[in-house]
Amino acid sequence: MMLRASGLAGGRTVESLLMIVYDLSCDKGHTFEAWFKDSAAYDRQEKKKQLSCAICGSSRVRKALMAPSIGSAKGKGDEEPAPVQSSYANDPDMQKAAALMKELAELRKHVEANADYVGKKFPDEARKIHYGEKSRRSIYGEASTKEAKELTEEGIEFARIPWMPRHDS
Repeated sequence: MMLRASGLAGGRTVESLLMIVYDLSCDKGHTFEAWFKDSAAYDRQEKKKQLSCAICGSSRVRKALMAPSIGSAKGKGDEEPAPVQSSYANDPDMQKAAALMKELAELRKHVEANADYVGKKFPDEARKIHYGEKSRRSIYGEASTKEAKELTEEGIEFARIPWMPRHDS
């Protein structure tokens, strides 16, 4: 278990921002993190069967074994502590998910480097290009589900891409 806090916003106190993060695992062997207000919040959700696996949705979830963070006394040994191996490191599903996320991030970079961003004007711009009102070029932007359906019905070719957020940390 680990306590983490983020910056204060809206006049909240530090205590209101502290959360407990547990490693949880399901009956299919998936391990994932879950955040709770406190240990009692975890206990309540577990008792009410409100927990489910973030990977497969299984409702048979329990706390996973976690490595404690133990500091050493100053001056005792010059050795660096061994890094704690992530519980995700050997999970094939997590490795596949990480590879997919990496590919989607690379796809995002490629699209941003090779296409013009048109934002919410995407449906209109796509139509203008399709009907020859504007010169053919690669564009990207946003469209609602309704707008995407209309473009499809008009025979306008496009692809919906899950846009992965950037992780700058």
